[in-house]
Amino acid sequence: MPNVKFDRFYRYPELTRILKEYAKEYPNLIRLESIGKSHEGRDVWLITATNFKSGKDTEKPAFWVDGNIHASEVTASAAALYLIHALVTRYKKDENITRAMDTRAFYVVPRANPDGAEWALADRPKVIRSSTRAYPHDEDELDGLMSGEDLDGDRRILQMRIPETNGAWKAHPDEPRLMVRRDPIETGGKYYRIFPEGLIKNYDGVTVQVRAPKQRLDLNRNFPAGWRDESEQKGAGPYPTSEPEARNLVDFIVKHKNITGTMSFHTMSGVLLRPYDDRPDDDFPTNDLRTFQKIGEKGTEITGYPNISVFHEFKYHPKEAITGGFDTWTYEHIGVFSWTVEFWSPQKQAGIEKYKYIDWYREHPIEDDLKMLKWNDEVLKGRGYVDWYPYNHPQLGKVELGGWDYLNMWTNPPLEFLEKEISSFPDWIVWHALISPKLVLYETSITSLGADTYRVRLVVENTGWLPTYVTTKALEKKITRGVIAEIILPKGASLQAGKAREELGELEGRAYKPVMAEETGESTSDRAKVEWVLKAKKGTKIKLTARHDRAGVIKAEVILK
Repeated sequence: MPNVKFDRFYRYPELTRILKEYAKEYPNLIRLESIGKSHEGRDVWLITATNFKSGKDTEKPAFWVDGNIHASEVTASAAALYLIHALVTRYKKDENITRAMDTRAFYVVPRANPDGAEWALADRPKVIRSSTRAYPHDEDELDGLMSGEDLDGDRRILQMRIPETNGAWKAHPDEPRLMVRRDPIETGGKYYRIFPEGLIKNYDGVTVQVRAPKQRLDLNRNFPAGWRDESEQKGAGPYPTSEPEARNLVDFIVKHKNITGTMSFHTMSGVLLRPYDDRPDDDFPTNDLRTFQKIGEKGTEITGYPNISVFHEFKYHPKEAITGGFDTWTYEHIGVFSWTVEFWSPQKQAGIEKYKYIDWYREHPIEDDLKMLKWNDEVLKGRGYVDWYPYNHPQLGKVELGGWDYLNMWTNPPLEFLEKEISSFPDWIVWHALISPKLVLYETSITSLGADTYRVRLVVENTGWLPTYVTTKALEKKITRGVIAEIILPKGASLQAGKAREELGELEGRAYKPVMAEETGESTSDRAKVEWVLKAKKGTKIKLTARHDRAGVIKAEVILK
């Protein structure tokens, strides 16, 4: 068993070792491969998890999971690793996992962006959004305050406060650690400027401009659907999939047509996000929206996380939409149900309920901050919010460092919370995989017509909850082909009627049935039949196959008699 614990975050060499050990320990259930290189040349590892004895992964419906495309969101890679661990250790012990591993496949990329994660996990961490590649300019340094740097080597990136009469902040009267906004017309108090922890390049002794890092890419804006250039969508890259980390995912998914759903792991907010990113729910095909909602309801039931629309409830700016995201691309262009999980909500931990996920950071009552501090003191024993302490800044001189430890308390859960936060997600993922379409053999039959002539019939059925095409969007875009049936004749046999390869169309599932059984108008739209007439000797073996890109492959052999 790989030596893995879920109370820590692993750096790249350790993660690589663990993944190789899973593949070595469970060769019948796990395969490890690199799907490409990162910007700095690291392998991006993908785990294929399935029972290989029951069939090839490419001949089964598959579910995709990735994590850590955003550099500092390392909880995501821990959650993906936890999924892999659950699939192999609970196989033959858990009914759903066993059935899923026997009949489905899982493609898991624990760390889509290994370079950025290495920066976040370094002994002296540095926070960037995604890739370590300089963008949109490649100058070595920019003038101004370079935020997101650990100055004193304590593995925390805090805030810096400096007393100034024109400062916008003051200490809370009852809780002096907490900085609150100064009243618009207030004078006569002790006020502060607050900057993020970092060094100032070319400081003139007077002005401080906080500069964004030169690594400004956001890899989750680099996907093809709705991609917009830098003037409209910051960090999107020079063209869709310009960045290897995004291109690795796109190339693999496009080539693996058996993928029926996707889930991407991020932090934070404690919420399940679904498309669209850039348009309202009215733009969905009705069946797709309802199915998204049903899948989300199951996710909420299992994980406790609310399920919401990005466009309606998770905008960074009320009048601006996100584009170029992975989940909208996999729904809009691939035609599968796609989710983004934002792990961890410190607000919820502190007892703050029914807050608006993004709006809260723009405006919230001071009582929420006091609740957060109370949680910090009582549960975290003061580790999350650091009391202000003196520091001699190389450019600014005497300052104080303190405030929230965002990287270790907000962006990611404190390590003692990690396993509990991620532990329920394998059950939802496995459930999501098991609703996929699944092609099975319903019947084969042979009828002798005399004179070495036979009628061969093949009937197949979709036993999955979802239809073989998965989404109405896939039908609209003509992404899938329908079930293909083939008969393979040996030497000496000839086909008299029917085609060697027949396209049988799409098969429905049970997903779109009405609530009332009396209203179903039930039919066998989940089933398809094909017949061939052939001439061959008695005892001849005939091979039959049926396949669907998303519903799998079935094979049968009949003997003429």
